[in-house]
Amino acid sequence: MSATSDVNLVAGEKIDVDNSPLTSNFIKRGTPSFMRVTLALFSAGLATFALLYCIQPILPLLSDEFHISPAGSSLSLSIATGMLALGLLFTGPLSDSIGRKKVMVTALLLASCCTLLSTLMTSWHGILVMRALTGLSLSGVAAVGMTYLSEEMHPSVLAFSMGLYISGNSIGGMSGRLLSGIFSDFFNWRIAVAVIGCFALASALMFWRILPESRHFRPLRLRPKSLLINIHLHLRDSGLPLLFIEGFLLMGAFVTLFNYIGYRLMAGPWMLSQAVVGLLSLVYLTGVWSSPKAGTMTEKFGRGPVLISSICIMGLGLALTVFSTLVLIFIGMLLFAGGFFAAHSVASSWIGTRARRAKGQASSLYLFCYYLGSSVAGTLGGVFWHKYGWAGVAGFIGLLLCAAVGIGIRLHQRTH
Repeated sequence: MSATSDVNLVAGEKIDVDNSPLTSNFIKRGTPSFMRVTLALFSAGLATFALLYCIQPILPLLSDEFHISPAGSSLSLSIATGMLALGLLFTGPLSDSIGRKKVMVTALLLASCCTLLSTLMTSWHGILVMRALTGLSLSGVAAVGMTYLSEEMHPSVLAFSMGLYISGNSIGGMSGRLLSGIFSDFFNWRIAVAVIGCFALASALMFWRILPESRHFRPLRLRPKSLLINIHLHLRDSGLPLLFIEGFLLMGAFVTLFNYIGYRLMAGPWMLSQAVVGLLSLVYLTGVWSSPKAGTMTEKFGRGPVLISSICIMGLGLALTVFSTLVLIFIGMLLFAGGFFAAHSVASSWIGTRARRAKGQASSLYLFCYYLGSSVAGTLGGVFWHKYGWAGVAGFIGLLLCAAVGIGIRLHQRTH
């Protein structure tokens, strides 16, 4: 989206800047278009994160079948998120050129097919290739969905609709982990992943049918020089680079905890089954409430305080996972997941309002750092697990959260 389509709000009234669309043309809460957009992007977010994270609870099974270490097994997730991060550098600008819906539909269909193909692979390297292609395909959904909302939704409901979209992400992450954990316990991991691939394919077709076409999209010419100029402008902004770093830290902490908590709980003294570990993914449901709630709270308290508070809730949840009582560990996972989705909801909606041009590229840069954090920290966590056990993993995550709080404070100061 170009600078000529920015919309500013002053004292509750819209100021038309450079022939930007009237706010009456934006999608408002309670309208049929709002319901269609909400359902379409909710299902897209659900399918995207089910495909991406269905592999997480079965990492111990992959370690056993292919005789690899926990850190090696985590590569099946890290390579997907790493390729997703790389793809975001291209799919965001591509959507700025050819349109949002085309990119998202194609990406979701390709990711579903690659996931189904991964169940046919008999070698570890073959699985890694399919996971890499899945992550690369999903890059076309991750950033573009946020950009679509920032362009099409009325400014008064943007934070709320972004929260609903991210709640779909949380349910998708939960569903992928839950289904793969349970199905792999009763059947095998290949059937589990195939079921999720079929579900995502159906979601992609529904998404294509019901998502309204963009009304405020203004195509930009896809020129390398323009891309570099836009990146330079984004990095010169006083707040955007801090938001990019925040995404890296938040996602790095989140994925590290859920990558290795399964290894801990399937060992002594708990010796939980694969199905029970998969059921623990129900903690993702906290994101269904915390994401839209954080969006509404920002209207009252501001983004900075809500972001910092959400990260502190993550820290409290992390501290509870250090105890040996299973109930406390579960409560800690609930708090950690709820705090994460709230923090991510605030940070991601902040990108759309702060970027003055090439919003798709700005969202792509944020999510590039976000998924890079998943890939880098998620793999590094395996080193801490191998050398120091859960105490080492918790200490590593704690450092990431402390840095995230520091970034949140700086962001709050720069908005005053």
